[in-house]
Amino acid sequence: MCELNVILLRGNRREKVMDSVAKILVEGNSIQLTGILGDKMTLEGSIKEVNISRGEALILAN
Repeated sequence: MCELNVILLRGNRREKVMDSVAKILVEGNSIQLTGILGDKMTLEGSIKEVNISRGEALILAN
């Protein structure tokens, strides 16, 4: 499977906010993350990059 670690970028800081993300849903500035076990988290921001080979998604914080 291709689960992702989601990293929140705030200036020069990188903060891992969720591991094993299976689904990312974007609605405007709202990004909903769903993990493989069904846990959910909602962030405000925009997706900068999704890199499957590194297994991570980068989100720019608002």
